[in-house]
Amino acid sequence: MKKLSTSRHYITRVDYERCKQCGFCVSVNSCHSPSTCVGCLSCYWACPYEARVLVEKPLSEVGRVTVFVDGASFKVPCGVTVAKALEYLGFSFGAPGSKGPSLACGTGGCWACAVVIDGVFERACITPVREGMRIELSVERHTPLRIVHGPDPHVVGGKGTPWWEVDYVSYVEAAIWVAGCNLRCPQCQNYHVTYDNTSAPMTPEEAAKLVVYCHKRYSTKGVAISGGEPTINRRWLVEFFKAVTKRVSPRVRRHLDSNGTVLTPDYIDELVEAGCNNIGVEPKCLTVETYMRITGIDDKSIAEKYLETAWKAIEYIHTYYRDKVYLGIGLVYNKDLVPLEEIAKAGDKIASIDPSIQVTVLDYFPTFRRKWLKRPTVSEMLRVKRVLEERGLKTVIVQTERGHIGPGNRRLGYSL
Repeated sequence: MKKLSTSRHYITRVDYERCKQCGFCVSVNSCHSPSTCVGCLSCYWACPYEARVLVEKPLSEVGRVTVFVDGASFKVPCGVTVAKALEYLGFSFGAPGSKGPSLACGTGGCWACAVVIDGVFERACITPVREGMRIELSVERHTPLRIVHGPDPHVVGGKGTPWWEVDYVSYVEAAIWVAGCNLRCPQCQNYHVTYDNTSAPMTPEEAAKLVVYCHKRYSTKGVAISGGEPTINRRWLVEFFKAVTKRVSPRVRRHLDSNGTVLTPDYIDELVEAGCNNIGVEPKCLTVETYMRITGIDDKSIAEKYLETAWKAIEYIHTYYRDKVYLGIGLVYNKDLVPLEEIAKAGDKIASIDPSIQVTVLDYFPTFRRKWLKRPTVSEMLRVKRVLEERGLKTVIVQTERGHIGPGNRRLGYSL
């Protein structure tokens, strides 16, 4: 490894004027170095009230400790995470969705960064480095882990759930939700799951057994995984689908609900081979400017890559797996985030691929850091539906505060 000469490092402090004493930083996203901040920044990203402030602390101003990486001795800065120490030594974590260790979520939920620390498989992104620590970078012999919520039976499903199976009465899917995401959506609709780093993790086998038991108990037509973002821990997800496939009938849908940001063709191939036969991809919008506003990603090059990958995933699945995988597309709408004109252009893009593809539009409501948002009215969402249908789309569903509507005039749980 080649040692880096300089590196910027940030720690956090509490802004007590913003802190609401909500307990989120204790019960959901807890600090793994409470005595001294090591700059993992998990609390910075997770705090619903943005009550964490970044403070730069140059690595040149901190002391050094000795660690052993794959048996070799190195001096690294103290007061940093294992991930930071490894990067200081020149180790490169993979991108989210890669097969090796990656700093995919950076908040401790996805476990994609896990390495062997003093003989224990543990997260590098939130674990503080300490004197004499022994780190092993080869993780293949260790079973992957992930924080999992659920399983629970679900009457609605996700973006890829076939619309005709949903009647808002019967359980349509048995679902789990996994922690960790590579996006930073200020209006994250499931942030209690996304930013959980305190729950005990599960192996793919453990999660599969639980969700299949739920599926059989409630006689659901599908088994689903959502998040957070499931795809950012690749080894865990592939093994999960293999484990589910072994336990269910071939007729059962095995549904992945994803933001699509890391669904490259080779990854999609691997998932389909593992038994995934139902994929919902949510590119959210069409333009990178809107995407950055929705996702909280402030690096334009990363935002462009994520958005492009998601749309290409849709095209790839439709082109190569239309007979094997039921595909759904997710868009989002709130007039303060997405112009209606962009919804129309997204509709044109989907229609150019295949106008019969199922499209679900989520009405983004006030939550997490965007509590000021006003949820779109039913009338607004019906207008969104009309706009998309005018572009030639035949299977449009919109989520509203009174239930899902569509396709056509079909009301799914809709009441006045």
